[in-house]
Amino acid sequence: MAESEAEYEFITLEKDDQVARITLNRPKHNVLNIPMMNELNKELAAIAADESLKCVVITGEGRSFCAGVEVSDHAPDNVDEMVAVFNKIFELINMIDIPVIAAVNGACLGGGMEVAIACDIVIASKRAIFGQPEIKLGFFPPYAALRLPELVGPARAIEIVTTGKNYTAKESRKLGFVSQVASEDEFSDLVEKNIKEICHSSPLIIRMNKRAVKRHMGTSFSQGVDLISNYFLKTLMKTEDTLEGIASFEEKRRPVWKNK
Repeated sequence: MAESEAEYEFITLEKDDQVARITLNRPKHNVLNIPMMNELNKELAAIAADESLKCVVITGEGRSFCAGVEVSDHAPDNVDEMVAVFNKIFELINMIDIPVIAAVNGACLGGGMEVAIACDIVIASKRAIFGQPEIKLGFFPPYAALRLPELVGPARAIEIVTTGKNYTAKESRKLGFVSQVASEDEFSDLVEKNIKEICHSSPLIIRMNKRAVKRHMGTSFSQGVDLISNYFLKTLMKTEDTLEGIASFEEKRRPVWKNK
């Protein structure tokens, strides 16, 4: 299928039959404002509804991923609308049942870091810098306050938000909110390698794997085992693609996925 592009002012979209690529594109540091977030939310909603896709990549144009949310949008006249559209980003990412990759190529600060850590896989260039500097302007980062304790634990989360310090890609990986790090020269190849590995599989089974990981969260161990086992036996094993995977292994051939 030919690659398609949608026309926006602050983001660019490239989509083929497997991968949607969103590039934040508001010079010079891709700082989010309300119109930009509305554009992003429109595409995230479309992606969440598209069951043919296998992977989503969010990156930034130029030498920054995203350096935060426009300070003027925090003013009393704008802040209610800003928080609503900002929160919608995370609601929509949470609804997407395929892997969402943040390809972080540079500065990833404030609201930009919150967008990155909302993703499933964070791949960073060695030149990337992460941080939640909101405290220095008299704010706290609302989504990071929710998400960081899940990723790094409460103590590290408190360190990150109360110091407002910056972290290198290597430090961020050690903390646990960055998955993989590559040199500038190898960064694009690493992102494409991850995309290729994901795209080998059935879009339906990709979605079911991500749902399986999330389905048991917040339950006890015994409840979780029951939920996952029932999902495996009563849903997964009823799909044509699981049966095709078994048949292709036994017949020593490549599987032909039907997304069913």
